Amino acid sequence: MKTRLPLWSSALLLAMTSSAFAASSVDLTVKGLITPSACAASLPGNVDFGKIAAKDLNLDTPTQLERKTLLLSVNCEAATLFAIDLIDNRAGSPIYSYAFGLGLTNENQKLGQYSFTFNNPVAETPSTLLAMYNDDGQWRDIYPDDAIGPGEFVALGSRGDNGWAPHPIKDATMDITLYGSIAAAKDLTLTNEVAIDGSATFEVKYL
Repeated sequence: MKTRLPLWSSALLLAMTSSAFAASSVDLTVKGLITPSACAASLPGNVDFGKIAAKDLNLDTPTQLERKTLLLSVNCEAATLFAIDLIDNRAGSPIYSYAFGLGLTNENQKLGQYSFTFNNPVAETPSTLLAMYNDDGQWRDIYPDDAIGPGEFVALGSRGDNGWAPHPIKDATMDITLYGSIAAAKDLTLTNEVAIDGSATFEVKYL
């Protein structure tokens, strides 16, 4: 003898099955914003330390490089909310994880590291230099000697009721100072010339 489910029981089972399938799906929302204004960043030239004799490097401790200061300019078509994203194009080569790398020797040894400080912002609106570390969504004011490393953001802004935040800027300049070091000579194979090969990108991010 066959057992048959009543019609209402069959409908209930179907509804329960449909709910189970619905709970296994997830929606994706794609968002963005097209900004009518664009910004361009510029730096004058490159940083060149020339030739450094291997015998002049410290044997047991890193050798500090001469500090170099450049003027970073950002020019927008209109007042725009933006930040500068610092990208290390030699990731994996710094001797310290929070810094930018100077490339590798022929023996795949990490040659050194460098970071930046930001100072003297000039814009049409009085501004304070701000930084966001570790992409945590929190803006903080930058002190003159605060090191800025890869993956960290720099912006111009002010303090409001909810704390520090970037504000729209059309044209801005700021000093960036590069300071770094070469790894201890005992950790490097320097029988042949080794090129200092650092590379960083300053990318404008629209907020």
